[in-house]
Amino acid sequence: METESPRSGSAQQPESRFHRGTNQSGMRDLNERLVLSLVRRNGSMSKTDIARLTGLSAQTVSVIMRELEEEGLLVRGEPIRGKIGQPSVPMSLNPEGAYFLGLKIGRRSAELVLIDFLGAVRAMIHLSYRYPAPRETVEFVLQGVSSIRAGLTAAQDKRIAGLGIAMPFELWNWADTAGAPRDVMDQWRHRDIRAEIQAECPFPVYLQNDATSACGAELVFGRSANPRDFVYFYIGAFAGGGIVLNGSLYAGPNGNAGALGSMPVPGPMGKPAQLIDIASIAILEQRLNARGAEATQLWTSPGDWGNIGPELDAWIEDAGRALAYAIVAASSVIDFEAAVIDGWLPKSVRARLVEAVQREIAGIDVEGLRLPQVQEGSVGHNARALGAASLPLSDRFLLGAGVALKGA
Repeated sequence: METESPRSGSAQQPESRFHRGTNQSGMRDLNERLVLSLVRRNGSMSKTDIARLTGLSAQTVSVIMRELEEEGLLVRGEPIRGKIGQPSVPMSLNPEGAYFLGLKIGRRSAELVLIDFLGAVRAMIHLSYRYPAPRETVEFVLQGVSSIRAGLTAAQDKRIAGLGIAMPFELWNWADTAGAPRDVMDQWRHRDIRAEIQAECPFPVYLQNDATSACGAELVFGRSANPRDFVYFYIGAFAGGGIVLNGSLYAGPNGNAGALGSMPVPGPMGKPAQLIDIASIAILEQRLNARGAEATQLWTSPGDWGNIGPELDAWIEDAGRALAYAIVAASSVIDFEAAVIDGWLPKSVRARLVEAVQREIAGIDVEGLRLPQVQEGSVGHNARALGAASLPLSDRFLLGAGVALKGA
């Protein structure tokens, strides 16, 4: 369970697992990541189970787990006694073992979260706006990081392993659709947001496309039964997505793999359109605004939109049809096991959207294809922020792409 290495800086780092350079090498580091990845996937494991799955000797596993325990990354469970031999001692991740900050910069809001080693949210700060402005966004991040760190003990603060940023690439291109002044949005073209934040932080800062980050959250924090190959759609202000291949997030050489929002789908009057122009929440907002209905809850209350009215029904039908064609098209290129749909949506809306997709797929000619199972995401509306926080977690503690486990 890992992401492709996200872009990060090379700040001066203290000597520790949490702040040393990310370009680690050597068999010891690989073996440590093997153990941590297995324990994360399974919840808790004994040394015997890990040795069986990794092919490492019992002695090697014992040394690794002892060192990880001494570092505070693993904790012992209660011994399990069998009929013969020594009792088995399960080891699990220590929630206090490491902390990670995640920042989502969206078209309508920003979120800053702090998660622990298990992925549980320890703190969250939210900012709503009409459009993102670079200077105000940096101020929000720096003030938020300072506030969150002030609430930690000195020992906890030392275990912050990094900050990940999830944001749309080329944000300046969305000025018209987001209803933002072009001069303000164009400032993003000339700003290196990662470098600006890195200059003020003592830990590494990472950057990745927002929808790809959401896909990473499903991979790292989602249901353990997720398949090793799936296509992922995140429905936010604008629709996007990501791709997981062989249990790893595939971002591509430019970080834009899985740019599903740009996928051509049938549009109004049967003419081609992009998925982003049909399945995005911004389209639902436009329909509500045209009727003079309140739409702010779309951005401020992702857990409950209330009674929106017929515009929601029509949007779900249109978005479901567009997503169905996008899934079929993606499946003609890669044989995905599942298509996962999540977003900045109430759970009830997400469920209805998935049902609409399943209905629409049933009416499409898919001869020659074996379609993936269409299912709801398991992370929810905070997937982009959690995915951002997963960047330092994956880069510093989990397996790299292409490393296989026995029987996994």
